[in-house]
Amino acid sequence: MKSLVGERRAVAAALLAFYGFLYFLVSQVSPPEIKALLLAHAGLYGLAFFGLVAGWFWGRWYASGMAMYGLVTGVFGMFQMGPEPILVFIAVTHGVMAIVLVGEHMAAGFDGRPEWRARFHLDEPAVERLGKSVTRAAMSLPFLLAWALAPKNPGQGALLALAPLALGAAGLWALVRMRTWGVLALAGAGVGAAGIAATTPGPTPLVALVAAGLMALAVAPFGAPIVRHLRGHLGGAAR
Repeated sequence: MKSLVGERRAVAAALLAFYGFLYFLVSQVSPPEIKALLLAHAGLYGLAFFGLVAGWFWGRWYASGMAMYGLVTGVFGMFQMGPEPILVFIAVTHGVMAIVLVGEHMAAGFDGRPEWRARFHLDEPAVERLGKSVTRAAMSLPFLLAWALAPKNPGQGALLALAPLALGAAGLWALVRMRTWGVLALAGAGVGAAGIAATTPGPTPLVALVAAGLMALAVAPFGAPIVRHLRGHLGGAAR
């Protein structure tokens, strides 16, 4: 597959551009109450396209997160409504996107580049932890958007729903900027989404619950290093 790296990258970029443009077009003919949600989704796909084409070190991770989001959405939709053609198309195209982005040769143009690893003093385990966290956080953002920007029922605070989205977006930005507080922001987004899922009247809001779970998975790779750091710090203070 080494000789097909450029072609695979082009396929992923084309699919990202297609979905970004599709969401934008649909937003122009949609009711005002969901226009912001559709435009925000278009922006997420547009950012993934730009990051992949520009070769940003986190571009492959972020695009993979968007691919996994679409795959899960399509598969879950088929589970609920059967193999509707549109759902099959969504699942297959996002599955293709996820597949073409994997592999060491593909990573060589992004997170495999030695210059950015040297710049931030990252070894292979640190890069692996960061990649898992970015991918999972990127996958959770569309779910946070869906909960925050979708029309609300009476009793569901719109401003309160925006808090986990703001924390998740800020946390992901901080993470790719190598800021420690990004992990805390992602954790806060997960806690906020879980709190919303637990306190919203009526049936459990599945979207918020899924977002909370994905944010927890995004923080999980840093769990052991945080515990080791705290033990070392507390042990040193005790001595």
